Amino acid sequence: MNPVILTLYIVIQILVLAGLGLPVLYIFLFSFAGLFYRQRPYLQNPSLRKIVVLIPGYKEDVVIRETLGDALLQDYPKEYFDIVVIADSFQQDTLDFLKTLPIRIIEVSFDKSTKSKSLNKAMEQLTEKYDIAVILDADNLMARDFLRKVNATFELGSIAVQGHRTAKNINTSLAVLDAASEEINNHIFRKGHRVLGLSSAIIGSGMAFRYDLFKDLMATVTAVGGFDKEIELKLLKAGYTIEYLDDAYVYDEKVQQAEVFSNQRRRWLSAQLIYFRRDFISSLKALITKGNIDYFDKVVQFIQPPRVLLLGMVIVFGIIFFLLNRMMDISRIYNYFWTGIFLVCILAFLFSLPGKMYNRKTLKALASLPKGMLLMLGSLLRIKGANKQFIHTRHGETSADKSNIRK
Repeated sequence: MNPVILTLYIVIQILVLAGLGLPVLYIFLFSFAGLFYRQRPYLQNPSLRKIVVLIPGYKEDVVIRETLGDALLQDYPKEYFDIVVIADSFQQDTLDFLKTLPIRIIEVSFDKSTKSKSLNKAMEQLTEKYDIAVILDADNLMARDFLRKVNATFELGSIAVQGHRTAKNINTSLAVLDAASEEINNHIFRKGHRVLGLSSAIIGSGMAFRYDLFKDLMATVTAVGGFDKEIELKLLKAGYTIEYLDDAYVYDEKVQQAEVFSNQRRRWLSAQLIYFRRDFISSLKALITKGNIDYFDKVVQFIQPPRVLLLGMVIVFGIIFFLLNRMMDISRIYNYFWTGIFLVCILAFLFSLPGKMYNRKTLKALASLPKGMLLMLGSLLRIKGANKQFIHTRHGETSADKSNIRK
């Protein structure tokens, strides 16, 4: 073979190895660390704080009734928490029903709706003094002890907390894959990070903040999508730590349709790319001058390939280069590297997936993994402009099996 072509091939292979190997090592480090996570104990008799549960919803008539019926059953003193529904474009019969419940409804309407606009408008109108703000999506169901555990954690000095968001439905193969993805992220970006002294990632719902701080931060948010990422970056840049509560559950509807899955991931990927571009230099400067690892690590997370796409790329590129190396009789060391990256990637996933998901249903859902990879790739290729428009995730489109919920 022409020496120039051979050299170019080897250089390309090394670059691809490095491009995939580094993110694989990153998730492996935190997935291994997550195995040693231990939830810190709660105080037995904490002071009771006034909590407001903010539930912004856009055309969420299908799911909001169940969410509110569940939220009102919290085992936290009723005089110490208020539920506020921020209703954007709800149907009139839904609004009439909500007005019969012991909750507060704030109706909003915008030319271009966003969750951040809804939250800010609601907090402008709330005159009560609150200590903690809990943010839910309109489809979220809180475990009965969720508010009690959040309150106890704030007694220990927390200012921001992410609860354990998990699946409330695993009724389709795509929903199972979505549920597995969420649990893998919980393990890597929440448990693993807390074990190594870094902040938990927040998700956009099932999270709680010191109210006055959250209100001030939200007033500065400009995001069309991904407001949670903007809040997260502001907290970490300021030196705050975000806690994680692994046993405080919030049940979230998992995606059941390919179109919804693709649109949701498109919105997420677009937001991550925007914040990586915006904050990389700032986070690097904070790392060098202030030793702010937390802030820099968060920005690095945003450029990480999605886990399912990373696995797909490791498999595809690994097979291609493995076969080409054999055909061209190139040093075996490269194939050793490809084999090692594949095994480390698989181990990272095996460490991260909770024991409850090692079952026949998950095994069956693996047949849909190639489809999930293609959907994620399609979302990545279509992210242009996604940050400039509100992309609504529809909930309750099909009947969901709630057997996954533990009250």
